[in-house]
Amino acid sequence: MSMNDLDSIPLPQGDLALQVVAMPKDTNADGDIYGGWLLQQMDMAGGAIAREVAGGRVATVAVSGMSFLTPVHLGAIVSCYADVLEVGRSSIRMVVEVWISSKHDGEPIKVTEGVFVFVAIDQNGRTRQIDQGD
Repeated sequence: MSMNDLDSIPLPQGDLALQVVAMPKDTNADGDIYGGWLLQQMDMAGGAIAREVAGGRVATVAVSGMSFLTPVHLGAIVSCYADVLEVGRSSIRMVVEVWISSKHDGEPIKVTEGVFVFVAIDQNGRTRQIDQGD
């Protein structure tokens, strides 16, 4: 593989945060996975990483910038990658990407990405500061 190939072959950004197989209960009548199911997987993946960064409980407060590039078919392996963009006083902003692979697709294919914002919360559900361990 040459350096030029590296620029033309897209790869997932961030850390693998969740991997699951698309099952029949998650499909519409045509056998494609519901977009809402994908959003749920992305939220769980991002939430797991945000919880680590925040050192405890977090809540999703915003999702933006999503568009679906290709359908996800039954049996595809759905992989969610999370890349933290910014850690604020109480919030974490990250990009979550979804990639699929299956015996039919060959190379992994990017399905969607979105920017998620999570806020650290305390045991009472109130916003709390993130200890950034200066």
